Amino acid sequence: MTQAERLIFLIQKLIDEQPKYRNIKIPQNEQDRKRLLRSLMNVRPPCPIGEDFLTVQDAYLQEEIALKGVTDIAGLTPAEPGIYLWQGDITTLKCGAVVNAANSGMTGCYAPCHGCIDNAIHTYAGVQLRLACAEIMEKQGHEEPTGQAKLTPAYNLPCDYVLHTVGPIITGRVTEKDREQLASCYRSCLKLAQENGIKSAAFCCISTGEFHFPNVEAAKIAVDTVRQYKGDTEVIFNVFKNVDYEIYRMLLG
Repeated sequence: MTQAERLIFLIQKLIDEQPKYRNIKIPQNEQDRKRLLRSLMNVRPPCPIGEDFLTVQDAYLQEEIALKGVTDIAGLTPAEPGIYLWQGDITTLKCGAVVNAANSGMTGCYAPCHGCIDNAIHTYAGVQLRLACAEIMEKQGHEEPTGQAKLTPAYNLPCDYVLHTVGPIITGRVTEKDREQLASCYRSCLKLAQENGIKSAAFCCISTGEFHFPNVEAAKIAVDTVRQYKGDTEVIFNVFKNVDYEIYRMLLG
């Protein structure tokens, strides 16, 4: 199968899976097809799917990530011993684990093609990730508390694992509780990494963006907590926006 054939196959399988989607016409334009596939994956509930779908999906996603270009932690230069700063797409980073800024439901973002990191990680990991998260949450029996973390395989991402953590949502003034909960996100992820022999972890800017934690204060908490608790774990501060890159560059000297 070519990549174009895989794309059409996957769209058709997801349309056929849900009777309410069966009037959807597959677009002629490749970018529109990609948006439709991502949308169908984003709204799909956590449930099993056939091995034929997974085989094609895995080949498709791995090729898409390869086309974007994979960055290996081995090729990065540390900003200080054991700590790196890297600006780029976290779904293309090859390391031990990447950190997902999740919501308390822990099964990903259901908004079609939303720009959050939760959406991107679940999209490029594949539909297996949502099911794995749902199984963890069903066993847990309640929403994930703010400041804690869970570990899953990364499936089609170039990293080995995903660390899912729920940061505080800021609705007004930042409180001491908010600061402690954000620090707890970093500690919880590092603890899980160390317990599972994960040698490197890439942190996104947890709780900024959609959760409205001020960028500078969030970065200071991140750097201070990582310096204190990282142990032997190599840490990558992954930023996407220029403003965050400049903040971390200043904090890391």
